[in-house]
This record gives sequence, structure tokens and C-alpha cells, in this order.
Amino acid sequence: MTWLRWLVAARRHPSAWLLLVQLLGVLLYPLMEDTAGGRAVFGAFGILVLALALWVVNRSPSRLWIALALAVPAMALSLLAAAFDNADLGVFAHLLESGLYFYTAGSLIAYMLQDHQVTSDELFAAGATFTLLAWAFAFAFSVCQQWYPGSFIAAVAPDQPRTWMELLFLSFSVLSGVGLSDIVPVQAEARALVMLEQFAGVMYIALVVSRLIGLTTLRMGMRKDG
Repeated sequence: MTWLRWLVAARRHPSAWLLLVQLLGVLLYPLMEDTAGGRAVFGAFGILVLALALWVVNRSPSRLWIALALAVPAMALSLLAAAFDNADLGVFAHLLESGLYFYTAGSLIAYMLQDHQVTSDELFAAGATFTLLAWAFAFAFSVCQQWYPGSFIAAVAPDQPRTWMELLFLSFSVLSGVGLSDIVPVQAEARALVMLEQFAGVMYIALVVSRLIGLTTLRMGMRKDG
């Protein structure tokens, strides 16, 4: 019965699993970047995140076939890039993954905005949407630095391409608005992406988070009046 309750809870909160796996990735990515085995695990971990993203989209009002059209070739290109050590295939895989994460984030936003009551799954969805946007822009940064070398510099090894962890750190810093990143966009294309992420972060707080807070406050006020 305990396992059955866990299974029911898992099916009710797909956003929570996606959020948990992505936060776990933040802790594990530094251990995966420096070795061939770690990079293989990184690829497998990415496929797990893509699968969870598809599960989340399937529970939202969006069309699943669009997500599949992005996820399936992204998985295939990621596997081929790892098998043949082909950076060009990896770039296109990152481009498709970025598109999938943007689409999944939009699907979760539509899911949160369609209801007038705040549920626990919507709170998990709010966190998962933030991480999805951070990942989506990090993949976009990765594509940008491949197509436009020297797009980002840093205090350490400024002439080298930035690692995935550095780009993800930059994305979280920009999206959250804290600005505490030593990674600096210097090419015009990179700066344009960073400005778009700054705009996305502000609009996410203004439209989604503020709405959830307002609905929660309204619900608590109605309970007190009742």
C-alpha cells in the first residue's frame, strides 16, 4: 500500500519529479564534466530530463507531438555526438533541447494560468518552469558560443570556451536577476540572448509568480472570512 501511494503521488506531480531531477543535476554536473565516463553519464542524465519533460507536456494543455518532434531528434543527435565525438552534432542537439525546454516551460505556464486555485502541483510547476527556462537559455548560450566563438569570457581562462556548468551558472544568475556571475557576454549575439533572458526572468516573476501569490493570498483571506 505504501508503494501504491508513492506511485499515485508520483503520477499526480510530474512537475515535482522534473524539478527534483534538474536540481539534482546542478549538484552532479560538476562531477561529470572532466572524464569520458562522466560525460557519458551526463548524456544519459540529459535523456532522463528530456523524458520527464515529455511527461510534463503530456499532462499540460499543449500538443505532445510538438514536444516529440523536438525531443526524439535531440536524443538521437546527442547519442550520435557522444558516439562519434562530433561537436557539430552536439550543437544541433543543444539547439533542439533548448527549443524543447522553452516549449515545456510555456506548457507549464499555460497549465498554471488556466486554473484559479493554487494546488501543490502548480507550486512544483512554478519551480520546474524556472529551471526549464534556465536550462533552455544555457543550451542557447552553448549554441551561441559554438556558432560565434568568443561569445563569453570569464576571469579564469578567458580565451577558452565556457563549460556547461559555467553557462548554466550564468543562466541562473541572469534569470534570477542577482547578476552575480563572472561570465560576461562580449559578442553582440551573446548579449542579445542575455537581454532576452533578463526580460524572461522579469516577466516570469511579474506574470506567473505574482499571480500564484495573489491567488494564495485570496484563498487564505476567503478562509478567514468563512
